[in-house]
Formats: sequence, C-alpha cells, structure tokens
Amino acid sequence: MARNSPLAERLDQIRQRIASACAKAKRQESEVTLIAVTKTAAPEQIREILQLGVGDLGESRVQVLTQRAAQVNEFFVRQKSHGNESLASKLRWHLIGHLQRNKVKAVLPLVQLIHSVDSLRLAEELDAQAGRIQRRMPVLLQLNASEEKSKFGVAVGAAVHLAEQIDSMPNLQIMGLMTMAPLDSTPDEARAVFARTREIFEELKWHKIGGNSLRHLSMGMSGDFEPAILEGATMVRIGTALFGGEVHDSEDGA
Repeated sequence: MARNSPLAERLDQIRQRIASACAKAKRQESEVTLIAVTKTAAPEQIREILQLGVGDLGESRVQVLTQRAAQVNEFFVRQKSHGNESLASKLRWHLIGHLQRNKVKAVLPLVQLIHSVDSLRLAEELDAQAGRIQRRMPVLLQLNASEEKSKFGVAVGAAVHLAEQIDSMPNLQIMGLMTMAPLDSTPDEARAVFARTREIFEELKWHKIGGNSLRHLSMGMSGDFEPAILEGATMVRIGTALFGGEVHDSEDGA
C-alpha cells in the first residue's frame, strides 16, 4: 500500500484533527470511532481505506450497500487470509441513511449498527425481522435536534418516549443517538445541535434506558466533526473529506 497516496494523506489529516479535538475536549482519541462514509468512494478507495486500518464503513442507501457489501467483505476476508498486517482488524458496516420498512429484511444481515431509527413503525418492523433471524440488532435513535422540517428523525420532545418503547423490544438493543446539524450551519450553530442531542442522551441515561449499552453519540460529518467531538460524539461519519466528491443530500451523513 502506498502510504503517501492522496487518500492516506487525507486520512492522516482527519486523524490529526480528531486527535486535536479530543485533546481540546480532554477526551481519549480511542473514544471516537471514524466511520468512512462510502457514498462518493470508488471501489478501489474502499479497498484502500480498509488497508489503511479503517474498518467501520457507513452507507446511506440500502441498494448500494447490498451490492457493495458482498464484494468488499470478500476482499476483506481474502486480505485477512493473506496476513495483511495493515488491514483493519474488523470490518463493520453501518447504515446511516433513512431506512424504509420494506428494506429492513435486506439490510439486517449486512450491518452491525443502524443509525437511523426514526419512528415506532420502523422499530417494530426491525424488531420483527430481527426476531425472524434470531438476532438482537443494535440501533441508534435518529434525533431531529435541529428541528428542520426537511430532516428525518424523531422530534426532541418525543425522543425519550420512543427510546423507552425501543428499549422494551426483545430483538433491538438501543445504543444511543444519531443526529445531523444543518448543512450550512456555523461551527457554533452545529455545536448547539450536538449539545442538545447530548442533553437528550443524558436524559435517556437518567431514565436508565438501554442500560450499559447506551454509550454512543453518532454526530459530526466532514464539515462539523470537531464541534461534535467537543460535545461528546463517539462516532463521526466522514465521507467527502476522505474520498472527495460532493454530497448534496443532507440525509447522506458524510
């Protein structure tokens, strides 16, 4: 692997920025997981990012995920068997985009975490389908902390009640919250959205929702991951700053 490739250099820069934000927040760098969002990535870039040690991949569209996962997983297993030491230790797929109920069955066997549970009906469908394959599915509740009408996510005032309902479902494990700041927000505006999300997270903990599993805040993308880390993000979803390209749809979380 060429360590001085453009992708390797961008990854180094992002890791340095994550480390700097963690230091500023008096947090350990190990507390923040970088999720490489593959929306704008070419197949060779996905293979390279795995060989640079990043094993958490995020995809926003179920159809693309089903196509990519098989090829990428096969590549990962092959590299592992060849003893590639720079390879990520594990490969984990994250669904970060809006999930329709009719796509639940297709996505469940492929992902380790669903970030975008935003309604009771979706949670019920996930619970039913996970039960059919005898799996307890880890999920995050998507919070519309910016209160934008165009955004998916549960309203702030309804979040605790929905989290309680999800927590009672036998085949789902609520792990925390996901949110997005407005695309054109300033760092201070973004940080306010992330702070509000963290407050709801603390409220869930106070209600003992999710137990010890409630530990993740998925927030921060290419343009605002530093203020997210300052407010406690444990997962940042970065696509365009890593792979290049433009994301026009705020629901794609890159």
